Amino acid sequence: MLVGNKSDLRHLVAVPTDEGKAFAERESLYFMETSALESTNVEDAFAEVLKQIYRIVSKRAVEAGEDSAAGPGKGEKINMKDDVSAVKKGGCCSS
Repeated sequence: MLVGNKSDLRHLVAVPTDEGKAFAERESLYFMETSALESTNVEDAFAEVLKQIYRIVSKRAVEAGEDSAAGPGKGEKINMKDDVSAVKKGGCCSS
């Protein structure tokens, strides 16, 4: 996964979006741009990381057989929607 950060600072861009996308495509990576300041795609970036981890772990579990200890669903369930206090305050960088 390739994430371009500080997408709100377009005037200070070091790597153009098209170049980042092209690199990600060449390397078979998922690409997105984020801005913590504007709360743009930050949650989506973390969700995508978790999806990719789950996909990889699931694939390994299937390849190893159903009795694999590394399989998904063998641990504790975490409900991410219970704590929305940070989102309601206006993002991760608000005080």
